[in-house]
Amino acid sequence: MAQETKEQKQKSREFDKLKENLKIRFVNTAHLMYGREIKDLTKNEVYQTVAATAKQFISDNWIKTNKTYAERQEKQIYYFSIEFLLGRLLKSNLINLGIEEAVKEVLEDFDLSLVKTFEEEPDAGLGNGGLGRLAACFIDSMAAHRLPGHGCSIRYQYGLFEQKIIEGNQVEIPDNWLKNGFAWEYRKPDKAIDVKFNGNAYMKKMPDGSLKLVYENPMTVMAVPYDVPIVGYHNNTVNTLRLWNAEVNRDFSDYGRLTQEQMRQKNDYRNFVESITRYLYPDDSTYDGRRLRLIQEYFFVSAGVQSIVRHYKKVGMDIHDFAQKIAIHINDTHPALCVAELMRILVDEEGLEWNEAWAITKNTIAYTNHTIMPEALEKWPIDMFKPLLPRIYMIIDEINRRWLIDVRDRYPNNEQKVHELSIIQDGMVHMARLSIVGSHSVNGVAKIHTDILKSTTLHDFYEYNPRMFNNKTNGITHRRW
Repeated sequence: MAQETKEQKQKSREFDKLKENLKIRFVNTAHLMYGREIKDLTKNEVYQTVAATAKQFISDNWIKTNKTYAERQEKQIYYFSIEFLLGRLLKSNLINLGIEEAVKEVLEDFDLSLVKTFEEEPDAGLGNGGLGRLAACFIDSMAAHRLPGHGCSIRYQYGLFEQKIIEGNQVEIPDNWLKNGFAWEYRKPDKAIDVKFNGNAYMKKMPDGSLKLVYENPMTVMAVPYDVPIVGYHNNTVNTLRLWNAEVNRDFSDYGRLTQEQMRQKNDYRNFVESITRYLYPDDSTYDGRRLRLIQEYFFVSAGVQSIVRHYKKVGMDIHDFAQKIAIHINDTHPALCVAELMRILVDEEGLEWNEAWAITKNTIAYTNHTIMPEALEKWPIDMFKPLLPRIYMIIDEINRRWLIDVRDRYPNNEQKVHELSIIQDGMVHMARLSIVGSHSVNGVAKIHTDILKSTTLHDFYEYNPRMFNNKTNGITHRRW
């Protein structure tokens, strides 16, 4: 009993020390951010101050975690998803840091309520349903298990439209979740990536007989990363969710000596760039809306994969060992272009032969399917896809050409099988087929779902290679949901 009392006293002393440390940081942070006494802060300023105080604890662990990963050269997992339904982060971060009770008492000393402070945080407009919830839970769980797993997505300016009743009418209002900023993000302009659209791509035969890619007049969009820390539960591990924001290119601001037409073109360019990351779900009832969705998909895929390769090389690892050190998981087909983008980088920029690049790509990428209805599987018209992403289309066309050689060898004189297994078919680029052909693992999200994929939706692919199909039943992280 005496030993227990001694331990309790030790814990009490540690708690008092933590609380005093938090109080000093809280006051100093409020002074630094707002130049006011605590009693004069607005409710939102109290929230921002608490979040900024928590970030001081998070950032120390974040730096140490990244340093440890680099030193150990551990295999890194990158989870690509068009959505991450994070919910509110303050409460989960305080719980994971083990400081929720201490923060609660610090605020009470100033006659403030932690519960009311939680209510000041907006839901991050980065996701909507099960797809985004699964993504958020996966990266949360990986941090909790000390696994080096990171997320990659888009920093949407507006989330899903809110339904409101105004003067008796139901109206849709954009969810302006960023109006007071996002307390947890860190903008990293020094890590910006150029993403290319449009233009003209073709292979030119050189005097020595080799082929060289020519990519003329592309439109370049600058992707700027905003990193969000993903805090592990009581383990000092902090992983990263990287959100990409579309911004005008670096030389855009020079308006000197421009003609009226040139200024109009620059303004059109600005409007195009800003539209990419404006809305969580563009209106897909129009051609332009569907095209914007494809632009969004390639935008974050290209930025993300380029960033992964750049960091991989920066820490000094051999590009030929890429698949041993990097895993890319695509959550549904929105990030399916990871297959073609990684091939583009390995072949065009790293100079690898096609067969080696393809082996690396397949061994790097895995795919989670969310759709059992064949008609709902994502596909894009060639006449939309090819002008927008000319080099990527060339690569997918070559992937398909080589793939169908294998299919015809396996099923001679069976063009029906070729039709069912072809990535490019009936004037469309089939993203689920690209995801399967370009990966080493395909999973459903429940046993019954995976069984339907095998027996019906993706039966031809299952029949071709049953060993790559498996099930990963959806789960949740209890501290988040």
